Amino acid sequence: MFRQAVRQVAKQSSSVVRRSYATESSSTASDALKLSLALPHQTLYSEAEVQQVNLPSVNGDLGILANHIPIVEQLRPGLLEIISKGGETDQYFVSGGIATVQPGNKLTISAIEAFKPDQFDAQAVKNLIADAQKRAASSDEVVVAEANIELEVLEALQGVAK
Repeated sequence: MFRQAVRQVAKQSSSVVRRSYATESSSTASDALKLSLALPHQTLYSEAEVQQVNLPSVNGDLGILANHIPIVEQLRPGLLEIISKGGETDQYFVSGGIATVQPGNKLTISAIEAFKPDQFDAQAVKNLIADAQKRAASSDEVVVAEANIELEVLEALQGVAK
């Protein structure tokens, strides 16, 4: 029944835009990616032209360039890397969020939080991991779930902290 409904909708929606690979940009098109990076309390980038953005996605790490196909990706805890048109690199640790690539070379990232890697103390991260591991062995399901979420973020952070 479900398959029939999907086929019917598919037949009716023949005017839907087909997904395809990025094409060579024309001479009038910009070869820069327009990045907007927003947190709940501030905007770090607003339509800034950059060369590339590397994202930590739940589907794997992604490199986004101009003319990328439109996508929506959930971010996992990890290192967000922004490469400017001049080649300089800016890095942020994000604990999660959503990235959307839209037509017109627009990349919008809404992150829960973003911090520079040098803002973290590696020893403090190790201590927090040890504490979360103890709580993950609890008999209380809620405590275990919260500790496992903490561990996911802290273990990703441990690879970034200096």
